[in-house]
Amino acid sequence: MNVNEVIKELKKKSNQKDKEGMARFGIETNKALGVRVWELRKMAKEIGKDHDLALDLWGTDIHEARMLATMVDDPKEVTEKQMDEWVSDFNSWDICDQCCGNLFDKTPYLHKKILEWTKDEQEFVRRAGFVLIATSAVHRKDWEDKDFERYFSLIEKYSDDNRNFVKKAVNWSLRQVGKRNKTLNKKCVSLAKKIQKRESKSAKWIARDAIRELESENVQKRLNN
Repeated sequence: MNVNEVIKELKKKSNQKDKEGMARFGIETNKALGVRVWELRKMAKEIGKDHDLALDLWGTDIHEARMLATMVDDPKEVTEKQMDEWVSDFNSWDICDQCCGNLFDKTPYLHKKILEWTKDEQEFVRRAGFVLIATSAVHRKDWEDKDFERYFSLIEKYSDDNRNFVKKAVNWSLRQVGKRNKTLNKKCVSLAKKIQKRESKSAKWIARDAIRELESENVQKRLNN
C-alpha cells in the first residue's frame, strides 16, 4: 500500500465518537480521525515493515497515520536524525508512548537518546526519554540490571519536574524497572524512599505511587515465583 491508499483506508475507519473519547483521555485530536489502536495494529500486520511508507505516513501529520508509522517502520532502518525529528513532533502522550514502545526502544540509539531526551526541557521530549526506560524494562530482555541502574540518577533528579506528562513517565519508568526482577525491585523501592524525602510534590507522588505498587502483594508474589 502507498500512503494515499493507507490514508483512504484510515478515513473509512474514522469514528467521531472514538475521536471524542480520545479527547476525554487527554489525547490531542486536532488532526485525529478517530481510529482505534487495535485497528491500526491490524493494518500494520497486513502492511508489514515498510520504512519508506512509515516516513510518508509521518509526513501527513495525521494522528493515526503517525501512530501507524511507528508500527510499520523497521527499527533497523531508523536513523538518529529521524528519531530527533519525530520526537520534536510529539504533541500527545499516546503518540509519544506508542512511538517509543513500538519502535524507538528497538534501535541502536536507545541509550544515547535516553540520556539526551531526559535532559531536554521540552515536556514531550523529556517524557519520551523516561518512556524509553519504562518500555525497555519490558522489551529489552538482553539488558542486565546495571543497564537500568545507570538511569537511577536521572529518575531521582527529574522527579522534581511537576509537569503532568513528565512526572507520570518518571513514575512509570521507576515502576517498570522495579517489576523486572527481585533485585531491581528492592533497589527501586529504596530509590523511591529516597525520592520521597525530596521537597517537591511531584517527587512525593512519584515515590508514594511507586512504593505502593512495587511492594504490593501481586508484584511480590510474581517476583517470588
